Amino acid sequence: MAKSVTLKEAWSGEAHCQNCLLRTSVLFAGLKQADFDQIHDPIDQFTLKPGVSLYRTGDTGEHMFTVRSGALKLVQYLPDGSQRIVRITRVADVLGLEAILDRPYQHDAIALHMTEVCRFPARVVRELGRENPALHHELMTRWQRALMEADAWLTELSTGAARQRVARLLLRLVLAPDDTFCQLFSREDMGAMLGVTTETTSRTIAEFKRQGLLTETAPNLFQLDLPGLRRMAED
Repeated sequence: MAKSVTLKEAWSGEAHCQNCLLRTSVLFAGLKQADFDQIHDPIDQFTLKPGVSLYRTGDTGEHMFTVRSGALKLVQYLPDGSQRIVRITRVADVLGLEAILDRPYQHDAIALHMTEVCRFPARVVRELGRENPALHHELMTRWQRALMEADAWLTELSTGAARQRVARLLLRLVLAPDDTFCQLFSREDMGAMLGVTTETTSRTIAEFKRQGLLTETAPNLFQLDLPGLRRMAED
């Protein structure tokens, strides 16, 4: 169930937001108290179960979103009805940037795990951006980051042998910069990310497990042999 809080409450940490991404690592870190005093629109906080859509391709883009926990896949559908996952958004990522331009959403955004998000009106961001250079700069930075991520998916995950693609994907799924753990998605989703069949993905993951490149330490939590996977990705 969605819970509404004010933008000011979310920013100031009053809505179960002790480590609120809206205050720190996302768009609003550079804003001052006076900026929030001018805004009365609420922030909606809610959790999506795996497989539930946040928004669909062509939906009116009235809101933007930030990921507090979990992950979502951004999906485009091909003329034959098959899907291609073009990007994964994770903690601190912003979705729905096209709403800044009053354009409809360009993808289906679907939760891969239990995922907590915050939803805020794009109109608020536009208004603040006109008055606040720091926010405008952060918006452009986020847009550029999304473009770079899309380019990386195109060049790294859609070329090379299946083993190289899977290795590169695993390296990109590491939970934190200095971590060696990752969570995986369904083999069908992984195949859609990499442009290979589900069967090929399953065989490759099984091979990596036999080789010790991937070790399951808890349900759906895997420790990676990062040096070995890097060698595999570059072969």
